[in-house]
Amino acid sequence: MDRGSNKHAARIDDQMADEVRGIVQGVTGGRVEEFREAEPSGEDQPEVSGVLEEFEDRDLSRFGRYIGLSAFPGDRAKLRHSAENLDAPDDVLADLDSLPDDQMFRNVVEIWHALGR
Repeated sequence: MDRGSNKHAARIDDQMADEVRGIVQGVTGGRVEEFREAEPSGEDQPEVSGVLEEFEDRDLSRFGRYIGLSAFPGDRAKLRHSAENLDAPDDVLADLDSLPDDQMFRNVVEIWHALGR
């Protein structure tokens, strides 16, 4: 095969292709070089929350399905109304009823923590 106007040899083409294969194809080892590694959080950035256990993750996800985004920020009554509109089961409604009446919640995780989970 005639390469025509290439300025370097086929061996160098192959070497250059190998150097960028991890970037182009996303194969393992694409971040071998240190400068390609993800940087850790800085001092002024929030701490990363811990990973939930598998059963906790499923419970939180199930609970969150019955609270619409339009309910946030909201108090106990607004959250319960949203859950009723989404046909929440009795255990979810009971959990919402046990929340403090005077507190506003910005997301499902805040509700989850207020329930002691």
